[in-house]
Amino acid sequence: MRPLLRLVPDDTKIPFMRGRYAGVATSAILSIASIILFLWPGLNYSIDFRGGVLIEARLPGTADLSAIRSTVGGLGFGEGAVQQFGSPSDVLIKLGPEAGSEAGRAQVQAALQSRFPGTELRRAEVVGSKVSGDLFRDGMTAAAMALGAMLLYIWFRFDWQFGVGLVSTLVLDVTKTIGFYGITRLSFDLNSLAAILILIGFSVTDKVVVYDRIRENLRKFKAMPLREVIDLSINQTLSRTVATSLTVLLSILPLAILGKGSVQDFAWTMVFGIVIGTTSSIFIASPILLFLGEKRLRRQAGAGPGTPERPATA
Repeated sequence: MRPLLRLVPDDTKIPFMRGRYAGVATSAILSIASIILFLWPGLNYSIDFRGGVLIEARLPGTADLSAIRSTVGGLGFGEGAVQQFGSPSDVLIKLGPEAGSEAGRAQVQAALQSRFPGTELRRAEVVGSKVSGDLFRDGMTAAAMALGAMLLYIWFRFDWQFGVGLVSTLVLDVTKTIGFYGITRLSFDLNSLAAILILIGFSVTDKVVVYDRIRENLRKFKAMPLREVIDLSINQTLSRTVATSLTVLLSILPLAILGKGSVQDFAWTMVFGIVIGTTSSIFIASPILLFLGEKRLRRQAGAGPGTPERPATA
């Protein structure tokens, strides 16, 4: 039974590996630029990573998060993060370290009570730079552990070339995502780390599908040049890759367009990461495998050429 909508035609024969040098070079340049942006001017760290003050407030009615955000944002304490906390009238406000003094908290309270009469500040806590530094270090450690776990998984499931290709591509994907924060000046907070970890998982899943088909075709067509095997495998899985990425994008785009604050930042990061992760599966991960594995494949080729009756599509 044929699907009602086919995003990619059957039996595509796109020579993806012709653009392997341009793809890897472009990715490397973008990643280097991202590292430069990370070092200077740096990321727009939120209170989670640079310290600040957490204020819990109770409004007389249902909290209007947009109005509260604009009110505290005009006080000169940096871009404030506002989220609902508990009941509809309770909010948690995150401001920069400048708001941690008595005068700063009094200024916040006065602004809220002027805009929303009857507002009560129930709690104010200062988050020190040491705590924020610990959070940042733990987050980076989690990302590094995720990359290491992916390397071990691919190493045991496939050959070492697949593991090196996967982790190298993931490093390029992550650096470009960090560069996205650097150029857009979106607030980099704990949600950002969560987005990066999710994107690592998404990217790995996409690449494993392509790698698995490459390994299958290597066994099937032992005399076929590796470049042709990779092109064949990518074309066979292209329909699945496009459909999966488009489905995730369609579910995230409404949040990116209509969301507010940290939710919107998270969604745009996901959109960017999905595009980067999908394209890197084709133009980065597979070429790296070609660079690493061609000689080894030729040494191992011992059978005559296999001829597929009809290339399977994913």
